[in-house]
Amino acid sequence: MITYTEEKNFTAKQVQALFLSVGWVSGQYPTRLHKALMHSSTVITAWDGDTLVGLARVLDDSELVAYMHYVLVHPDYQHQGIAGHMVELVREKYKHYLYIEIMPEERKNAAFYQRFGFQVMEDGVAMQICNFEDKR
Repeated sequence: MITYTEEKNFTAKQVQALFLSVGWVSGQYPTRLHKALMHSSTVITAWDGDTLVGLARVLDDSELVAYMHYVLVHPDYQHQGIAGHMVELVREKYKHYLYIEIMPEERKNAAFYQRFGFQVMEDGVAMQICNFEDKR
C-alpha cells in the first residue's frame, strides 16, 4: 500500500536513488538536491513501506502562485496512479491560490498534466540557464 506525506522525512540517499531511477541529472548532486527539497515550500512524497517511490515538489509565494516544479515516480511504480494522486494533493492544497503552474521539461508530459486541468499557456515559452559546470 502506498502512503503519502508532506513530512520531509527522506534522506539524501533516498532522493538520489529516486531521481537517478528516472535519469534526472539532479540525482548526481545528492547533497544539493536534498537541501533544495528541505527548503521547498511543499514536498509530497509517496512511500511503499520505507522505500521512496514518488515525489512532487512545489515552490510558492504564500498567496498568489504555486509552481509545481516536478512530479516523479520510480519506474517500477509508474502507471499505478501515484503521480496523479500527488498532483491532486497539490491541487487541493493550493486551491485558493490564483495560479498553480507547471513547466513540464519534456513536451510529451504535457498531456499528463492536461488531464488534471492544466492548460498550455497561449504565449508562454520556457526559458532556462543551466549551470551544470558549477561545483557539486
